[in-house]
Amino acid sequence: MASSLFEIVELPGGEFALQRSGEDGEPLVRIEFSEEARVYLLDAGLDVARAMIDAGIEAIEKLGVDSGPDRQQANRRVLH
Repeated sequence: MASSLFEIVELPGGEFALQRSGEDGEPLVRIEFSEEARVYLLDAGLDVARAMIDAGIEAIEKLGVDSGPDRQQANRRVLH
């Protein structure tokens, strides 16, 4: 299986997105901060988005979740 490179980018609307490098497709993850949060974060929005994505990846690794399509339906969870 070929490995992909990923990048975190800021979208025109102010959201941050995780996407495959060099592709214009739909992002894998989007993070949007409220206006109040953006004021609080100042210029640290990208750093916080990166930390959130890193934490999500670590959580998946700890859970040992299989990413196959059959398992995605069986392991559907809602996190708040």
